[in-house]
Amino acid sequence: MSIRHVVSWKIAAEDPAVRAEQAAEVVRRLNALDGVVPQIQSIWAGANDAYPDTNWDVTLVADFASIDELEQYQVHPAHEEVVAYVRSVVSGRVAVDVEL
Repeated sequence: MSIRHVVSWKIAAEDPAVRAEQAAEVVRRLNALDGVVPQIQSIWAGANDAYPDTNWDVTLVADFASIDELEQYQVHPAHEEVVAYVRSVVSGRVAVDVEL
């Protein structure tokens, strides 16, 4: 059983240029976890390209072998560093974890 972890964030900044810059930094930091956190089977993060007034700003899609592997990822120090930055720039988060 594999698990797909899908998360979207809304950047808190009102200024479109700041929001775009912060979204790009979130994406960069998330994608940089590839090859660093051993539990990650695949990871992709990207910034929204359309309808910024209604869409969320960043989305992450990451696959793990199991819930246990996902939970190990959650507490990995490199992931926790990214989480600290993300929390400093976002106003909302939604997530879903689905079995593949």
